[in-house]
Amino acid sequence: MTDRRKLGRSGPEITTVGFGAWAAGGPWHFGWGPQDDEESIAAIRRAIELGVNWIDTAAVYGWGHSEEVVGRALDGIPAGEVIVATKCGRVPGDGGVPVGDLRPSSIRTQLEGSLRRLRMETVDLFQFHWPDTTTGTPIEESWAAMARLQDEGKVRWIGVSNFDVSLLERCEAIRHVDSLQPPYSLLRREVGVELLPWCRDHGVGVVCYSPMQAGILSGSFDIARVAPDDWRRNSPVYQEPHLGRNLRFVEALRPIAERHGKTVGQLAVAWVIANPAVTSAIVGARRPSQVEDNVGAMGWRLTPDTIAEIERAYAATA
Repeated sequence: MTDRRKLGRSGPEITTVGFGAWAAGGPWHFGWGPQDDEESIAAIRRAIELGVNWIDTAAVYGWGHSEEVVGRALDGIPAGEVIVATKCGRVPGDGGVPVGDLRPSSIRTQLEGSLRRLRMETVDLFQFHWPDTTTGTPIEESWAAMARLQDEGKVRWIGVSNFDVSLLERCEAIRHVDSLQPPYSLLRREVGVELLPWCRDHGVGVVCYSPMQAGILSGSFDIARVAPDDWRRNSPVYQEPHLGRNLRFVEALRPIAERHGKTVGQLAVAWVIANPAVTSAIVGARRPSQVEDNVGAMGWRLTPDTIAEIERAYAATA
């Protein structure tokens, strides 16, 4: 069952689950290990078959490789049928480590590269990936450059990712922010305190990433199966004592999900999109079978009783 919501004040209608193409970038500094391009393409096309109408990628994922894969996957699909969101602002630094660059000239250059790789003339949603703490460029200059690209018709909607309220307010004073992309999950809730209410009050769409906390909340996570060069190997969230506690929470969620004929992963995604400030959840997939599971979260309305049961499980395993 597909389910759509309007992105912010004047954005498009997008499905409440979007396809996340981070893993399609293959190995790089923050990669997910080896990934077969044909399998990524099959996963994207399966998502579209099942009604998912938007894809999130970024220039930094595999240093453009994810965008190339998305462009190939969309070959032959009529323009406008699938909304493509990509991100700029991360460029290669020493040793291939991403660094920030939101200088106006760089933003334009990065967009041109994304358009070429995606095989598109216009990007639907163009976003700042992270604040620029490297070049010292004032956010006002960067956001004004985004507004110019929108005025020129090179991008349809403009958004940001990983911004706080103070940065959002500075951008909003120049041009309306169509969307914010924050991390949000049952295990990472801090944006629900101030950011999500601010977005709701100001007509800013919210597309959340990592609703399954990069796999932990999928219900099938096993650290032993994670590739040696997967970024999660070096993240404290996936080490003890955090990992054990998080997996105990997953097991507490399992009977709740099963009672509804759902998986833990579907429950985790449904919890994210139950927040009235949230437009959609970005859910990554490496293969078609994962897509088929992910879309099962669409259209599932959690009742107050179910949400309360989830909170009890969370408190009991915290």
